[in-house]
Amino acid sequence: MHDIKHLDIAAGTPEARRIAYRHIIGNGPTLVFLPGYMSDMAGSKAEALLGAAREAGRPCLLLDYSGCGKSEGDFAEGTLSRWRDEVLALIEERVRGEVLLVGSSMGGWLMLLVARGLGDRLAGMIGIAAAPDFTRWAYDEAQRAALAGGEVIYEYNPYGPEPTPTHPGFFADAERQLQLDDVIPIDARTHLLHGQRDEEVPWKTSLRLAEALRSESIQVTLVKDGDHRLSREQDIALLQSVVHGFY
Repeated sequence: MHDIKHLDIAAGTPEARRIAYRHIIGNGPTLVFLPGYMSDMAGSKAEALLGAAREAGRPCLLLDYSGCGKSEGDFAEGTLSRWRDEVLALIEERVRGEVLLVGSSMGGWLMLLVARGLGDRLAGMIGIAAAPDFTRWAYDEAQRAALAGGEVIYEYNPYGPEPTPTHPGFFADAERQLQLDDVIPIDARTHLLHGQRDEEVPWKTSLRLAEALRSESIQVTLVKDGDHRLSREQDIALLQSVVHGFY
């Protein structure tokens, strides 16, 4: 990843941080990939999307949220609002024209917040096991009470040796960013992908999201034997096909 660049956000303020990104230019809407919780732009889906965009002459933007991957910052300070602002700042600074958002897991929640900020620049959205409102349905009442009381909670991490932390600041901000209880005022074309063997985000979450979105142009594709990551060769091929349909 020798092509990584950095953008300074909120320079000269206590909120200053450097955001790492990769960007290629081309024709058509810029695909912007939003990784999941504690993930980054080095993942297989991000790499595959960037490679396909380069081959097709399409623009693509990958990034690491502050506190993740190659970006500066403390992960404990990360929130949906903070990361949304970073994505929008990077798009404003580096992207011209329309934007196609692709959000994976938590990135699918963040995708909805970024989409609202883009307004008429939004060309469409693709969700991969999108997980809006997961602070409501993924934690039990004891965990939610602990977070609301200022505690950090830790959960089993199926992708690494260290447990996955959730910080109270993230939780408090997320409770102000809930999406599924009302109509989501986004009219853009949307395609949601979800594996029915997803053990982390129930596949019916994508159906709830499709129902909540105001857009009348929505497709949901369920992969019966697909897991949460949808990163097998056939899953990547499906994702690439969906992306191609937006161009």
